[in-house]
Amino acid sequence: MTLLVQDMYDGVKAMIKREMELRGGAKPAAAAAPGNVKAGPHLKKPEDITGFVEFPAGTKSLLCKFLTPETYNAYKGKKDSCGVSFERMILSGAQNVDSGIGVYAGCHKSYYEMEKLFDPIILDYHGHKKTDKHVSNMDHSQLKCPPFSAEEAALVQSTRIRVGRNLAEFPLGPGISKEQRNKVESLVSGVLSKMTGELKGKYYPLKGMSKKDQD
Repeated sequence: MTLLVQDMYDGVKAMIKREMELRGGAKPAAAAAPGNVKAGPHLKKPEDITGFVEFPAGTKSLLCKFLTPETYNAYKGKKDSCGVSFERMILSGAQNVDSGIGVYAGCHKSYYEMEKLFDPIILDYHGHKKTDKHVSNMDHSQLKCPPFSAEEAALVQSTRIRVGRNLAEFPLGPGISKEQRNKVESLVSGVLSKMTGELKGKYYPLKGMSKKDQD
């Protein structure tokens, strides 16, 4: 509990400091060292990251923790196999200093092609070492989930399990184009339309959805 309260207090203090800077009530942060750039919302696009990113004191993101000058210099100006630049991958965390992680892979190959940044972040966040193997268990019969009692069920309004999947030949969110997004939707909705039995259903696209369907 103490840690949560301290984190909240520190976060509020950081917001107050930034608000005062914007109002002119406090001196702005010192300029970045020559060749470096200061993190913050003034970084609007990947091209704005023209040097090693300096984060303000108190930044707790994993990008801040593991982005060293050596790592930056190893990947600056480079792109992954899907054409997503290193600068685009770190843009969100460089813009938003309150990020928890602050880095987004361009595609699944980014994790290998830019491993000097991603490996330590994954280890810190997931405890998953580079030599570890992912274990997947899709056997639903192993679940221990007996039905709720009537009293318990009455307390549940709704539940949701979100499952995210990516198509191998497409970039991930940060680097995917509008045309590629449309292609993903077309491919996935086409497959869904062929399902039968208890999996059969109707796909509702966000674009063009009627008010009745939205409700």
